[in-house]
Amino acid sequence: MNSARSWLVWGVAVTAYVIAVMQRTSLGVSSVDAAERFQVSASALSSLAVLQLAVYAALQIPVGVILDRLGPRVLICAGAVLMAAGQLTLALAPSIGVAIVGRVLVGAGDALTFISVIRLLTAWFSGRILPQVSQWTGNVGQLGQVLSAIPLSIALQGFGWSPAFVAAAALSVVAAVLVLVLVRNGPDGAPVHEPARSWGEAMGLLRQSLRRPGTQLGFWSHFITQSPGTVISLLWGFPLLTGALGYSRATASGLLTLIVIAGMISGPVIGILTARFPMRRSNLVLAIVTAMGLVWSAVVAWPGGPPFWLVVLLILVLGVGGPGSLIGFDFARTFNPMRSQGSANGVVNVGGFFASFVMMFLIGVVLDAFDRARIALGHPSDVFAWDSFRIALLVPYIVVGIGVAFVIRARRRTRSQLREDEGIQVAPIWVALARIWRRGSD
Repeated sequence: MNSARSWLVWGVAVTAYVIAVMQRTSLGVSSVDAAERFQVSASALSSLAVLQLAVYAALQIPVGVILDRLGPRVLICAGAVLMAAGQLTLALAPSIGVAIVGRVLVGAGDALTFISVIRLLTAWFSGRILPQVSQWTGNVGQLGQVLSAIPLSIALQGFGWSPAFVAAAALSVVAAVLVLVLVRNGPDGAPVHEPARSWGEAMGLLRQSLRRPGTQLGFWSHFITQSPGTVISLLWGFPLLTGALGYSRATASGLLTLIVIAGMISGPVIGILTARFPMRRSNLVLAIVTAMGLVWSAVVAWPGGPPFWLVVLLILVLGVGGPGSLIGFDFARTFNPMRSQGSANGVVNVGGFFASFVMMFLIGVVLDAFDRARIALGHPSDVFAWDSFRIALLVPYIVVGIGVAFVIRARRRTRSQLREDEGIQVAPIWVALARIWRRGSD
């Protein structure tokens, strides 16, 4: 554990995850090109991304069960192969129907990757370094978004649709080979975990994970922290920045990379806070969501359209949501035994992506509805007009608001279980702060 070999395995696994994130977010930077290539509406375009995420989310729990049965190495490798096939299909797609098949394959391969990488970490690392390695994994992985926002965007403009996506597919083939050669499920000779002996037992582990309040707290924490940034980075950010706010493609690409930079800066801090104050992780989740909500509100409410500095601030705050969502996996790790961690991580990972595809689809529906109303009034079509986006961006308030209510409920149940099982009483945050203040005053 925590050896040089551990870091080599981590490096290869996180490289596979970087490439997976690039494949996942490739539609975001190519959304305008896709709309033109396939001649589709905003709703149809959002459906393409929504279907990809729906497949991803739907497979998380089955993948978690398979992960507890077979281990992470096989799944990471299989995920890379599926994503390569999906991107190659998209590269050659003559119509939106074939493109959908490609994105389904990408979503399926992506579904196998992240929770398998997180599961691998628990076999190769231990102690207080583990929450930090988890944060580094999530943050470094988001470099895949930089690969899609800059190199892939440049390739699309310079070489065209098919060559760009063929090159993307080739990267996943490289990832599969690296994982196959260099990654193992655990240190040689060390009993990493006792796998489920049958598929029935694996399903039993899943049912136990679902019943644990800590797993539910992880699900809803992931639900509210990851989804706003995913909606922007995966699909609607590029049309928002270029179509609604009038920025150039280069500026929009640069802004979207700020999400990654913000995550890489804030991630280690969040990892340290998570390890240092494990009983206050839910407070950290709620603080991050509150900050995102305040800046999001300022952007939507700004008269005539937000200034550039406020858009930058929004992108930076959304970037913190990515590392914040990894706290959900820390809940899963803390409140589940080692042998059911795959199932628990699968449950948690459904949260943010389920919220994301709901938001994405509804935003597309709102944009199309306002465009139809604009046309009915005799005005020219402008699907990505700022006035339409301003209303469409109200959708996350409903989705995230529901999630916040469930976080508070799951936190109450988790703390009650801690009190019953281990005698640990977690005081409200204001009580803890008052105690710190009194100690400082003495």
